[in-house]
Amino acid sequence: MSELLVELFSEEIPARMQKKAADDLLSLLTQKLKKAGLDYSSATAHVTPRRLIAVIDGLPDKQPDTSEERRGPKADAPEKALAGFLGSVGLTLDQCEKRETPKGTFLYAVVETKGAETRTVLPGILAEAVKELAWPKSMRWGRHAFRWVRPMHGVLAVFGGETLDGAVDLGGGELAFTNQTRGHRFLAPDALAVSDFEDYQAKLHAAFVIIDREERKRIIEEGAAALAKAEGLTVKPDQGLLEEVCGLVEWPVPIMGRIDDAFMDVPAEALVTSMRSHQKYFSAEHADGTLASRFITVSNMAADPERDATIRAGNEKVLRARLSDAKFFWDQDRAVKLEARTGKLSDILFYQKLGTVADKAGRLEALAEWIAGFVPGADAAKAKRAATLCKADLVTEMVGEFPELQGIMGRYYALHDGEAPEVADAIADHYAPQGPNDRCPTAPESIAVALADKLDTLAGFFAIDEKPTGSKDPFALRRAALAVIRLIVENKLRLPLGDAFARAAGLYPGLGAPDGILDFFADRLKVHLREGGVRHDLVSAVFALGGEDDLVRLLGRVTALQSVLSTDDGANLLAGVRRAGNIVRAEEKKDGAAHDGGTDDSLLAQDEEKALSQALIVAENGADKALADEDFEAAMAALAGLRGPVDAFFDKVTVNVDDPALRRNRLALLARVGSAAHRIADFSKIEA
Repeated sequence: MSELLVELFSEEIPARMQKKAADDLLSLLTQKLKKAGLDYSSATAHVTPRRLIAVIDGLPDKQPDTSEERRGPKADAPEKALAGFLGSVGLTLDQCEKRETPKGTFLYAVVETKGAETRTVLPGILAEAVKELAWPKSMRWGRHAFRWVRPMHGVLAVFGGETLDGAVDLGGGELAFTNQTRGHRFLAPDALAVSDFEDYQAKLHAAFVIIDREERKRIIEEGAAALAKAEGLTVKPDQGLLEEVCGLVEWPVPIMGRIDDAFMDVPAEALVTSMRSHQKYFSAEHADGTLASRFITVSNMAADPERDATIRAGNEKVLRARLSDAKFFWDQDRAVKLEARTGKLSDILFYQKLGTVADKAGRLEALAEWIAGFVPGADAAKAKRAATLCKADLVTEMVGEFPELQGIMGRYYALHDGEAPEVADAIADHYAPQGPNDRCPTAPESIAVALADKLDTLAGFFAIDEKPTGSKDPFALRRAALAVIRLIVENKLRLPLGDAFARAAGLYPGLGAPDGILDFFADRLKVHLREGGVRHDLVSAVFALGGEDDLVRLLGRVTALQSVLSTDDGANLLAGVRRAGNIVRAEEKKDGAAHDGGTDDSLLAQDEEKALSQALIVAENGADKALADEDFEAAMAALAGLRGPVDAFFDKVTVNVDDPALRRNRLALLARVGSAAHRIADFSKIEA
């Protein structure tokens, strides 16, 4: 068994493309090896900014021999047909078998194929894999027709300690396979000959290249944490930045620098965003979470006190220029109040059929003020004021440079303008929550404005029939729906969604009601609750009642339903209710008439049907009282009392008797069982 080592050496690959490209290369190689009948024991991918690496171990020295049986023409076929078949299999007529079949006598040939040497097969596999590897963006260089993410300089291909004989066709030249790589671009740029992966990894490490992505991340994390700890600080967590920086360096060395005190009055979010976006710097924080006047950059050079000091000074100089821009934006933006900027929102199109951002802000004013009436403790005037100003920071210099700060900067500018803290916080929070892990607003005015923003978007896009389809959701409406669900459920708001969407849609001139939006919400609610272990069919069963658009009340029903159905009594009750419903539906179809009228007590002949009738009265009254109090567990407990009488009825009572009046009365009794259960949910929608 032998090892295959492949390295594709190029100019720096964009960090966001590296990991997927390495995984794709390995996948292409392993798929092609399996197709060629070459099994292996392990396969690993590595990546650095300048190289994609694949290591596949346990490969055999040759392909297995194969034997294939082929059926030819009939034995008495024309000579030309026979000659063609014999030529295709490389055999003579005497070497073929004549076999009788129901359709006549046919020629059969067994073709034995000797397995090729693995090293003769691998060059073609590698060349094909390189050619088929897809990049989000690619380029040509020199006079070559071949496309790659960046100019490719070398292909290392070693099998069993020896260089493979082959090349990658560049369409106007080729790169021959070699056993050579190169170390760090500046610290060890000379060629290195290698014999296997162990030799390769060791020599590259000595040449200041760490090929293990996870090891580079660990060095960055631990080094940055140690630098921060020495100053009594911590590193602000940023997994996305760590992944990106890991893809920028082959020999990471964290270095701490200082932020000039002159910039520390700029909002921390602006400083962090500027350092992160432009310079790929990590931020440091004090124990109380406030931003410290320190940053951490990651050098791609070996540690050396003099060199590190030069790198630190250079980065501090560049950062001063970057943060000077941020400070300029901050100072300029504060010179104009947010309210004075709202007029410019008319120049920003929200969506072609839905007006401008100024139009949206106007709708949010009315909608937030109305929603505030359903949010305990909310000040409707403050909610309206926040809605008026919440989009104004879109026309500021800071948000123009850093769009991810919208809302956040609006809060700072609102506080500077003397707005109430509740108004400023609502401006900052009105985009939240933006995902399942994002913080959900809890302040009353923030809840009102955040709900208004999302309800307006959903109502508008549904009204113009721009709904999510399949995997496509260009306007993130599914995310907006989940945000609405979280805002309502986590804050226990008693907001009627039907009325809310009708009001939101009514604020769009000339647009009709948003069709299908509550069904859409039902689907999103199933997704949201499924993550909490709630069965989707129970949500469907409650929604099937119709007219239920209070998510808190609906969730209460679902929770109570799931709690009871998880017990033996609940499961048996479900079976009894479903059986009763099936019988009634079947007989109604046969009779062509409904059996949902009341029962006649004088026709209750057997003790079991009398007991069921009395149990239904108790269950109906108990459930109605509990539902009026929104005590859904008590309502389900009242229904659970039907379990014994229903079981006894089915054991002892015959429904389809000869007496028509008695039959109708018993069917009506069973219909009452379904009607009682229907107070909580449509049991026919619940999966057994």
